[in-house]
Amino acid sequence: EGQLAESGGGLVQAGGSLRLSCAVSALTFDDYTYGWVRQAPGKEREVVSVINIASGSTLHANSVKGRFTISSDNAKNTVYLQMYSLKPEDTAIYYCTAWWALTTAQAMKTLHGVDYWGKGTSVTVSS
Repeated sequence: EGQLAESGGGLVQAGGSLRLSCAVSALTFDDYTYGWVRQAPGKEREVVSVINIASGSTLHANSVKGRFTISSDNAKNTVYLQMYSLKPEDTAIYYCTAWWALTTAQAMKTLHGVDYWGKGTSVTVSS
């Protein structure tokens, strides 16, 4: 089965930046759409950003559009989330996720159908 391993979370002040990484193993990398899903305690999970490796297509939630950028290094089987202009409301655990045979648009619209989850990396943004 696939394995997703996140890193890069931490504590940052509002307006700061972080880059999250997701190392993918045991998957055919370009068969999947990958994304970042975040969850704050007691709140619903939200699909933040997604990327389809085969097409290069990306989508971002309105809440982060213009501030976050998802990308990949296909040679390294790694997905990134570059986050700028962080806000306190971005505070959450960020999970790397993978959907097989879903487009980016499909992945953005629903959390069901996620095939693989990472264990998460914590992002805390202080005001």
